[in-house]
Amino acid sequence: MQQDSEDVSASRRQFLKTSAAATAGVLIVPRYVLGGRGYTAPSDQLVIAAVGVGGKGESDIASFAKTGKARIAYLCDVDDQRAAKSRQAFPKASYHKDWRKLFDKEHKHFDAVSIATPDHNHAAPTLAAMQLGKHVYVQKPLTHDIYEARVLTEAARRYKVVTQMGNQGASNDGVRQLREWYDAGLLGNVHTVYCWTDRPVWPQGIAWPAAKATPPPTLDWDLWLGSAPYRDYTEKLVPFNWRGWWDYGTGALGDMGCHLLEAPFRVLNLQYPSAVQASVGSVYVDEFKRGYFPDSCPPSSHVVLRFPQTDKTTQDITVHWMDGGIQPERPRELGPTELFGDGGNGTLFIGDKGKMMASTYGANARLLPTSRTEQAGIAPTLPRVPGQADGHYGQWVEACLAGPGKMEVSSPFALAGPLTEALLVANLAIRGYDVQHPKATGQGVDYPARNLELLWDPKQLKVTNLDEVNRFVKREYRAGWKLG
Repeated sequence: MQQDSEDVSASRRQFLKTSAAATAGVLIVPRYVLGGRGYTAPSDQLVIAAVGVGGKGESDIASFAKTGKARIAYLCDVDDQRAAKSRQAFPKASYHKDWRKLFDKEHKHFDAVSIATPDHNHAAPTLAAMQLGKHVYVQKPLTHDIYEARVLTEAARRYKVVTQMGNQGASNDGVRQLREWYDAGLLGNVHTVYCWTDRPVWPQGIAWPAAKATPPPTLDWDLWLGSAPYRDYTEKLVPFNWRGWWDYGTGALGDMGCHLLEAPFRVLNLQYPSAVQASVGSVYVDEFKRGYFPDSCPPSSHVVLRFPQTDKTTQDITVHWMDGGIQPERPRELGPTELFGDGGNGTLFIGDKGKMMASTYGANARLLPTSRTEQAGIAPTLPRVPGQADGHYGQWVEACLAGPGKMEVSSPFALAGPLTEALLVANLAIRGYDVQHPKATGQGVDYPARNLELLWDPKQLKVTNLDEVNRFVKREYRAGWKLG
């Protein structure tokens, strides 16, 4: 039967209503449904530019990508060989050699920057990224120099970006457990902390090699040097052994200090030290004379830092740092066959009512004697980071996507900056030991240096009683490089 025009119009109106409703329904379906299980829309991803993508940088960006909420869009490295695996893993990412050119050309197209270069080249790209409004994740130690650490700490506050240092142990449950035990009064008042490591596992306390070498064709040596003074390339410096040379690295303290001292900083609310002294291991060039190699970090050291009283302490705190295999006396509360820390590394807190310790990264927190650990009965009061050390990466990605001030991260520059500064003040004492050495004044090398306690003024960023070491607070950048 033929419909009249009014019926046809009504049918059309109903069809359009139904179609519109169906279309609207499709439009409001969540994007993860359209993309399938686990799908994250491109607009919900953090777009990352990575500076330094070999070694630790390689594992860092892999961890960001693993979250499913980050896209590695730009890769930058001065060494094509070191970058090869990351380029293979992220074939769609644009590849660059010089981070300055990358930032100039592509800064409108990424949200955040991951930096995993040698220590001496941390600060400049980090500050440049923040000035562009980019969130930053920087490998430890935050900087090579004390001045750089203060600049980045203040810049993070000024530019209001999400920052995180790559000391993954800051996200471990162990650090939070230590805080809970201390806050519950199980140790009484902590007055002394020991941190120790078996590093260095690279050469230190040696002379700069006399033999020149030709850089491999895959390495841009001038870009690798970056802000450091020019030197001819030498074998075995890249990609690992640079850590033992003051021009590029920060020694065992820089490598492991951020992992081991993070817990004392967090538990006791430490900030800047007021005094520091050091003694270092000797290298003997023959039976009678001690070697003096000021370009290289020493083979071992024992540094004593004094921190002012905080809201968590009743007196000044003494923190001992030991490296090169030096360890503190085993606590009597520790059984004779129990591991001290993790064997080669650890942190020990000593209070007037008890002791506690942890392994590297603040892991495996234990009260002493260890039988107290299970008997403590202290309920968790602090939130945990899902995935702990692995979650350190995802936490930063989530915080960047949420926006500044919306989510906490474990090692923002507000915390990482003072921690790094303290480690670098400790290195000042080690370098001050060299400055005080008789060789520095031409008096020979057959008797030890003076061991002064250096008085540190954190407001002025200077040692007040040995001006010679203040030249290490802020180094001169090589021509063509600057901070800011």
